[in-house]
Amino acid sequence: MIEKTVVKTLVEEWLTSNDYFLVDVMFTPDDRIVVEIDHADGVWIEDCAELSRFLQEKLGEDLGDYELEVGSAGIGQPFKVPQQYQNHIGKEVEVLTADGKKVQGILKSVDGDDFVVTAVEKQKVEGKKRPVMVEVDKAFNMNNIKYTKYLLSFK
Repeated sequence: MIEKTVVKTLVEEWLTSNDYFLVDVMFTPDDRIVVEIDHADGVWIEDCAELSRFLQEKLGEDLGDYELEVGSAGIGQPFKVPQQYQNHIGKEVEVLTADGKKVQGILKSVDGDDFVVTAVEKQKVEGKKRPVMVEVDKAFNMNNIKYTKYLLSFK
């Protein structure tokens, strides 16, 4: 039986010589080990194959009946680690708050587990008859939301 910590340690060893970072290691009920990595400039299939070969070599016989799957975190998937937030500063994201409200806007900044999204919303402005669209900074904590994900735009 392979331990998750062993796989994580091996992945981290491979990552020290690369600009990638670990997003997640999952063991599925159907005996698959799924390793998700990411990079600021995207993930190359050649690097996934290299990491897969590295893990197969290091795990050897322990891999047994497990199927090893190495890939990118996936565009449009919820962020799992703070580095994903850092990589998406200046890009459009969607945040689902703990109370179920969706906020869309530009990821402005990240500081530890806190981040700020600049959203556009209607607000009543003094001297105007109708509400106008204004930019509003909204602060969030990664631990107090349901998810944040990159919004793919084809504009």
